[in-house]
Amino acid sequence: MADKKYVLGMDIGTTSVKVCVFDSDAKEIVAKQSKDTAANIPSDQGIEGNKQDVPKIVSAVHYCVSRLPRDILRHVTKIGVCGQMHGVVLWKNGAWEKIEKDGVINRFEAIRENMSALYTWQDVRCKPEFLDTLPKPDSHLKCYSGYGCATLLWMLKHKPEKLKHFNCSATVQDFVVAMLCDLDTPITSDQNAASWGYFNTEKNEWNIDILKGLDFPVNLLPNIKKSGEIVGSLNSSWNGIPEGTPVGVAMGDLQCSTLATLESRTDAVLNISTSAQLAFVVDGISDIGCKTVEHLPYFNNTYLLVAASLNGGNVLATFVKMLQQWMLEFGFPIPQSKVWEKLIAMGLDAPAETTMRISPHLLGERHSPTARASVENIDLSNIQLGQVFRSLCDSIVDNIHFMMPKDILRNASITRIVGNGSGLSRNKVLQRAVEHYYSLPLEFTCGGDAAKGAAIAVINTQ
Repeated sequence: MADKKYVLGMDIGTTSVKVCVFDSDAKEIVAKQSKDTAANIPSDQGIEGNKQDVPKIVSAVHYCVSRLPRDILRHVTKIGVCGQMHGVVLWKNGAWEKIEKDGVINRFEAIRENMSALYTWQDVRCKPEFLDTLPKPDSHLKCYSGYGCATLLWMLKHKPEKLKHFNCSATVQDFVVAMLCDLDTPITSDQNAASWGYFNTEKNEWNIDILKGLDFPVNLLPNIKKSGEIVGSLNSSWNGIPEGTPVGVAMGDLQCSTLATLESRTDAVLNISTSAQLAFVVDGISDIGCKTVEHLPYFNNTYLLVAASLNGGNVLATFVKMLQQWMLEFGFPIPQSKVWEKLIAMGLDAPAETTMRISPHLLGERHSPTARASVENIDLSNIQLGQVFRSLCDSIVDNIHFMMPKDILRNASITRIVGNGSGLSRNKVLQRAVEHYYSLPLEFTCGGDAAKGAAIAVINTQ
């Protein structure tokens, strides 16, 4: 192992932290850990707000890294980081500290008093009527509720005093990089910046003039680096990883997951976990006549053409919890795993054709924020539980197909869809729906791990 050179990859997701150590020579993961963050906290905006406790997220990062083998961590030569996009956390000096044990730094901790909560991508406090008052960004990308700039502009209007307490803001993965490298000013990637709104990907710069015109505190904006670039070095040894180890700029989890999954430019990647995304790589921005897809910065000056739905595994999980609650009210507690197992089995046995039509828009969509879930054409022939579950799975894929029809894939010479995300890999009813709607084979590869993608992204950087 003396000549081994490993890369640590980290994915700071919406519900969990995942880390892995990637052997760049053997092209394989040699160790990995994950932990649910359980970081959600109540919001003063009620169900319209969505906040997470950053110290809990940092604690999950430490938990995962500390449980990787020390003899492997000693040979880590680079660190790559990615995470949930769009969200924003604010902080000021003294937002983290290093904890020593026996004279050795063994963990970093976030100081709750010197930072805000993380306002996540699921935050919907920015209503359409508020967003309509904002100027159009100088960008091919729009700005939606849950995006960093939109959330900060909402605060500027409704809680201006709160912003005055802080001098930095970025995504939570940018915060972690700033903490590891002890950066005075946060640095974000073009991928994360694009996820905030008011960022021009072709100029690689914030819409400073537009934001200044709104009295936006532009001093809060992080500096920009291209995804994959190194932004600093580990400020002290950490669980055996040597001090001075280069750390890459934090990137988007979608891009890193795609990087770990794609085997060919003729592949499209479908991820269904909390939300759902269908994406493939294109060389540049073009008008394909579809308003429900976006061009997001990828790597090496290419873009991902993406249909990003807010409604994915979260809709199915809500349905399962609803059934669980109903049964509990009848006095029959049932484990969630049993509910899933039974639903999938019943869904596979359900008739292929049904007149029931479900709209799965439990959380709306960015292109249609006021859309809501609904069910049509209920009759005596389609109310069996297996048929309802199958219809719900079909509706999630049908919704993605509405956002990115199969003709777009066909015109791009896509020959297969590579599946990703636990919501899809564990659910054969969903898998069958994908092949039906897209008339393409759905395959699962050894890729799909965003933490692995984050490691791969920084391997060849200087």
